[in-house]
Amino acid sequence: MISLLSAPFRIRQAGRLAALALLACAPLLSSGASAAPRNEPKEADRIVAVVNDEVITASDLRQRLDLALAQLKSRGTTLPPREELERQMLERLVMDRVQLQLAKDSGVRVSDADLDQAIGRIAANNKVSVQDFRAMLEKDGVPYPRFREEIRSEITISRLREREVDNRITISDGEVDNFLAGEQQGGPASGEEWQIAHILVRSPEGASPEALQKLQAKAAQAAERAAKGDDFAQLAASYSDAPDALTGGDLGFRTPDRLPAIFAQAAAQLSPGQASGVLRSPAGFHVIKLIAKKGGGVQLPPVEQTRVRHILIRVNEVVSEDEARRKLAAVKERLEKGGATFAEMARLYSQDGSAAKGGDLGWIYPGDTVPEFEKAMNELPPGKISDPVRSPFGWHLIQVQERRVQDVSDERRRAIARQTLRERRVDDAYQDWLRQIRDRAYVEIRLGSGD
Repeated sequence: MISLLSAPFRIRQAGRLAALALLACAPLLSSGASAAPRNEPKEADRIVAVVNDEVITASDLRQRLDLALAQLKSRGTTLPPREELERQMLERLVMDRVQLQLAKDSGVRVSDADLDQAIGRIAANNKVSVQDFRAMLEKDGVPYPRFREEIRSEITISRLREREVDNRITISDGEVDNFLAGEQQGGPASGEEWQIAHILVRSPEGASPEALQKLQAKAAQAAERAAKGDDFAQLAASYSDAPDALTGGDLGFRTPDRLPAIFAQAAAQLSPGQASGVLRSPAGFHVIKLIAKKGGGVQLPPVEQTRVRHILIRVNEVVSEDEARRKLAAVKERLEKGGATFAEMARLYSQDGSAAKGGDLGWIYPGDTVPEFEKAMNELPPGKISDPVRSPFGWHLIQVQERRVQDVSDERRRAIARQTLRERRVDDAYQDWLRQIRDRAYVEIRLGSGD
């Protein structure tokens, strides 16, 4: 793949970070819920958990719980009993703290410049300036410095996961061959998509038979309630130890081959609206619900490709937003006057791996680039140069060289298959990794003493 796509155009990862950050602030912008005041009585700051050499206080838990309740209310989810939600939220705080400690020890850092870019994307997604977004947060009782550190933590955890889990998953050529063979035979890779929600009751590594029996009974209780028609989103919030519990455990629409194998096998036996019994995996006990099905075509349709080149100026501590935009505006003016070629200007000014090739990114498929870049690119006729375009990675000048429509190439089909197989495996790997680092940490839960 071209160098730009493996560096600033990490579209899937960038999108995921933005989504995490947007989720963190969504209830504040939609429900009007206020976070807990900063001037809580000191006696409320008793310790509710110890994680290695750090503590989690009652006010830490209350602030996160208030946000969680606002999220659930904004989605119309029936609220579980507060004590259940409190227990689940404390476990998530523990898991966050374990991951942040590991990130610190491993040298994973998020610079202020990266943090500013992420917050800029959140503000843009809410169609306001950063200044207006900050005012909205503070109006809802959320101090801006605390919000920044929450987002920094989210990005840090995502980067740690990418390094420790995602980047260590390898897919062999043989696995790709088997996937494509199944697709040609109209197997589970034939294009049908399933919307799945899940509950995870995580089991510690080396747990005793008695402990496993209790955890299985907890999962069985969730499965029994789901079979009776109880609100699955509420059950996920009450029972699940997975990071997506507060979003109802909803995995969205995926083809069966992008689901963990244990989920795909169980879902194949379900009709939409049905929930499974208890499923066992190395991570613990699961209950899934098949929400809906759609699709089913075998062939990938022809797609339009765009051959494009660009000039990228990054924004950092030295180069401001205004300076980067002005520099590109001056470059565009020079290009339009015929003082230089686009390739010459790219080699001189562009700050990414495509500079040596005159900014040439080659043939781009839909979805290969971040949305801001793709939108501007799609609006350009061949030969025309865009105005400066802002993306999460800086400011661009974009020029479309030509377009074509063709069938998906064998190379592209194999790349799609490899990515699909990675996505199928990564969730299981992440849950297993979380279980391992949780088991290695010293955790003392004090919730309930004095409540």
